Amino acid sequence: MAKRKRSKLPEQDPYLDRERQKYDRPVPSREYLLEVIGAHGRPFTRQELADLLELNDPEQQEGLRRRLRAMERDGQLVRNRRRGYVIVDNRDLVRGRIQGHQNGSGWLRPDDGSPWVYLPPRQMKALMHGDRAIARVVGLGEDKRPEGELVEVLERANSRLLGRYFEESGIGFVVPENKRMSHDIIVPAHEGADAVSGQMVVVEIRSQPTERRQPIGQVVEVLGEHIDPGMEIKVAAETYGIPVEWPEAVDAETAHLGEEVPEAAKADRVDLRNTPLVTIDGADARDFDDAVYCEPTPSGWKLTVAIADVSHYVRPGAALDDEARNRATSVYFPRNVVPMLPEVLSNGLCSLNPKVDRLCMACEMLIDRNGEIKRSRFLRGVMRSHARFTYEQVWGLLQGDDPEGAAEHAELLPHLHHLYELYGALRQARERRGAIDFESSEADIEFDDQGRIVNIAPTRRNDIHKLIEECMIAANVCAARFLERQRIGGLYRVHDTPPEDRLLSLREFLNGIGLPLGGGDKPRAADYAEVMRKVQDRPDRHLIETVMLRSMQAADYRPDNSGHFGLSLDAYAHFTSPIRRYPDLMVHRAIGHILDGGKGSDYPVRHDELVALGEHCSTCERRADDATRDALLTLKCEYMQQHLGDEFNGVISGVTSFGLFIELEDLFVDGLVHVTQLESDFFHFDPASHRLVGERTGKAYQLTDRVRVKIARVDKDERKIDFAMVAHPLDAQGNPLPGSEQGGRGKQGGRKRRSRRQ
Repeated sequence: MAKRKRSKLPEQDPYLDRERQKYDRPVPSREYLLEVIGAHGRPFTRQELADLLELNDPEQQEGLRRRLRAMERDGQLVRNRRRGYVIVDNRDLVRGRIQGHQNGSGWLRPDDGSPWVYLPPRQMKALMHGDRAIARVVGLGEDKRPEGELVEVLERANSRLLGRYFEESGIGFVVPENKRMSHDIIVPAHEGADAVSGQMVVVEIRSQPTERRQPIGQVVEVLGEHIDPGMEIKVAAETYGIPVEWPEAVDAETAHLGEEVPEAAKADRVDLRNTPLVTIDGADARDFDDAVYCEPTPSGWKLTVAIADVSHYVRPGAALDDEARNRATSVYFPRNVVPMLPEVLSNGLCSLNPKVDRLCMACEMLIDRNGEIKRSRFLRGVMRSHARFTYEQVWGLLQGDDPEGAAEHAELLPHLHHLYELYGALRQARERRGAIDFESSEADIEFDDQGRIVNIAPTRRNDIHKLIEECMIAANVCAARFLERQRIGGLYRVHDTPPEDRLLSLREFLNGIGLPLGGGDKPRAADYAEVMRKVQDRPDRHLIETVMLRSMQAADYRPDNSGHFGLSLDAYAHFTSPIRRYPDLMVHRAIGHILDGGKGSDYPVRHDELVALGEHCSTCERRADDATRDALLTLKCEYMQQHLGDEFNGVISGVTSFGLFIELEDLFVDGLVHVTQLESDFFHFDPASHRLVGERTGKAYQLTDRVRVKIARVDKDERKIDFAMVAHPLDAQGNPLPGSEQGGRGKQGGRKRRSRRQ
């Protein structure tokens, strides 16, 4: 019989001091409990753990019960059929967030960043998009990715959904607007709130799905037949569960806050009010959370980046902090914003408005003439912004195009020139390390008084946009280095290398247009940057950038640093926007803990808490992106309805077996030319070369081809636009080449057309 391994005494718990700071009657830490269970290599019931750790006091036993339940809730432990606690680890059980697919399958995105686990439709019956769950890896699928089966649902993400109400055979149900939700919500009789079949409604889920039953809900609001102007934000917020209203407890906590910083709050801070810090933002910016100042030194420059000290106002454990954590990010819609913090902070005390005192966390950096950061320090300060500039204003001042502005800001102008000199060195350093420089291709949207789009134009960026970006990157790098140097827990901004399958597809695409990607099986950011350098003068540059961007994984937040691929940095953390990003606030708190004399070892935030928080913040960031994309698509469909029958030039941005996706030039509006709208021919789909090829005519449509299309149909509710092909291909000036016109073919002309996979 094997000798029973003797347990360490609870007093030897390495995190006992931290637990004593947080609780009057501490119990063993989560880390210690995991160590004890792991050391014995078998499941333990709660009573067995209490006996082993000699927790005889009833209050200690109750504390142990609560802690084990919390660890179970967070997916660190799971109970077997004999009520024994088993550790969840990557070798067997994986915990993470569910990402649904409209075909009924889904993926579990592990909290630790390991490969996603595929869940077939039968495993998704009890799950919905956004839920947290534990899955057991049971093998590899056809694509060599892990495949799993559901073990336990940890957390439900959906209590309200927006969708279309329908009735069939006397049974009501709601089809969710979010296409990742594959479940229809059953609505019992008399729970439909008098909704008429086909109307948009908000449904409250009363019973979550199980393996044998669909979710059941009650209609709580009827929105109507269509998404009217001004409703796109409400629709997106309801669809993705974005909090809009502030809890009463938050209102109560912020009611006493005024417009000015109290004098007592300025004590024991470095006085930066005479430092000519300025804010530089877009013309439509409403909150200003970063300010910059630069002066020359014998070996380069001293750069100061001052950030609003949100951590002074948002304290751990307060209702305000709970709600900020819940929201995790501000959500920027085309005409409005759902902020992470109440307006009294985001537009008031934490906004670095000019000529008023504000509390800040500043990063001072010494940067040499090669753009390398040689030294840095963080400090708590009180500052006074000397001016609020826009990107265009600063560009005009530096170019000498604004003599009146130069006279008004004569004292600040030399500092702006120093900033621009520093920018040149930072850009050279960026290019030397091989960071990817995707030129943002966005649209400026102009609205009328009714909230309708009246014009869409490409965003014009100048060097000042890039200057501010480089200053913020430098401060973020220093924050990440600080966390590593002090060995204190924080959230890094991690960007992994591109996965193998996406790299293969990217290489096939680039080879098809004569652009090889270097680096072999493990390309560096510099290899991507080299391709970008080659295409910067091509008319299809935006599309090539988009395809390359899709080949990379999304960046996310993790407490374990593994570098940032896109920026080609060993360590990176978000520090510069605590008004709108909760991870930045956590980095501020970690830095502040050290500035207050603390150590990394006594920081009261556990690693597993940071893991869960990073996953939550990453999920909320993706949710915000999806919501704003949907709102923008709705508005673009409204705009394009005014142009039914009009012709536009565009680029083929996607090729499928059923047709061509086209992006209209300068409008960034996407639509589909269905294969039935092409010539009277059978079209083969060649996925390797991203082409549709006519069997009889040999006519080929491929990615990046320029075309002219006509707006044939707009479905605002489905957010879809159908095009009809007018001419293909076009010359460099956007004119049809001889013989490229398509003519007036429709579904009745010629023989039936269809696509066949090769």
